[in-house]
Amino acid sequence: MKTLKRILSFAFLVVAFLAVFYSGIFYGKNLVVCEVCAPTDVNFSLFWTAYNQLKEKFVDPSKITNQSILYGAISGMAQSLGDPYTTFFNPTDAKKFEQELSGYFDGIGIEIGIKKEQLTVIAPLEGTPAQKAGLRAGDKIVKINDQDAVGITTDEAVTLIRGQKGTKIILTIYRSGWTETKDFTITRDTIKIPSLEWTLIGDDIAHLEIYQFSQSLVFDFNTAAFEILNSKAQKIILDLRNNPGGYLEVAQDIAGWFLEKDKVVVIEDFGNGKEPQIYKASGNEKFSQYPMVILINQGSASASEILAGALKDNRGIQLIGEKSFGKGSVQEGINLKDDSYLKITIAKWLTPNGLSISDKGLDPDIKVELTDEDYEQDKDPQLEKAIEILENIR
Repeated sequence: MKTLKRILSFAFLVVAFLAVFYSGIFYGKNLVVCEVCAPTDVNFSLFWTAYNQLKEKFVDPSKITNQSILYGAISGMAQSLGDPYTTFFNPTDAKKFEQELSGYFDGIGIEIGIKKEQLTVIAPLEGTPAQKAGLRAGDKIVKINDQDAVGITTDEAVTLIRGQKGTKIILTIYRSGWTETKDFTITRDTIKIPSLEWTLIGDDIAHLEIYQFSQSLVFDFNTAAFEILNSKAQKIILDLRNNPGGYLEVAQDIAGWFLEKDKVVVIEDFGNGKEPQIYKASGNEKFSQYPMVILINQGSASASEILAGALKDNRGIQLIGEKSFGKGSVQEGINLKDDSYLKITIAKWLTPNGLSISDKGLDPDIKVELTDEDYEQDKDPQLEKAIEILENIR
């Protein structure tokens, strides 16, 4: 009898253990979150076949590391989308990108982008070696230190152009109207980008130049704005030439000085039937009644196009100069586990009237181009036209 009891007790314990064990499996299975789930319609064996072939047959195996192959695969995945602003940064390049956002870095001081599949100068930044060397918005970069720039990404180009202060770089440039390319030898320096500058022209015109929409612009603009309000200025030339952009929220803040409260500044269009996000002016409207014109050129991009488009659509303010660059997309930055960084285009910007800025840019109401002769003789017919228009407003 005792033996039977022992057998039954042991059997009960086994059943209980199995019940707990399999309950745990079932419960855990429902709690597992798949961190990386491969699409079921993609045969990833192709990737591993290629990987193994590289490891086995590449002429210099020392150059192959699992980490470099992983980074290369992620970078290629981003590039396959055909969007120059969706990019991957390995940890080293991510750190450089962070330095750029802070406003301090060693380089030559140009904003670059891809325009019609060609590496292009968006704008030489104010007071930088690039501007002093004579680079201009719209210049095509053909070579970087004898390395062909055809097919290069903006991030690869940035890595090549950046370098230690005091070192030199040679850019081979083609400019519209030239019959051949020209080499520019430029010495790198520590770049600190200014935010704005303003001067009084004549008796009553404030010439307000905004160089970039950095975080420091909000404070700097507030200071300049009250100086203008306390001056004799009654009219404003808002100069956004060679302004490559910056933070959307900063452009929205500045727009609040020029627009009535709750006027639409920009529409963020996510596509795919998603609800758009609308950004509105919420400032003090101090300049909303000032007669104005806006100067733009090929170097006006991103946040500067947002501000110009908002003032044109809401107040009918005239744009003078040349067609803007056409950088009207929104990027979201994602910090990955090993300090690498993924930047993804998630939306496009539309002006208040629904015009897409991306790729198309803004057309000037009054087209005025700067010629080589104008640059050489330090003439500015675009600014002269803006002054002429405002002087005729009484």
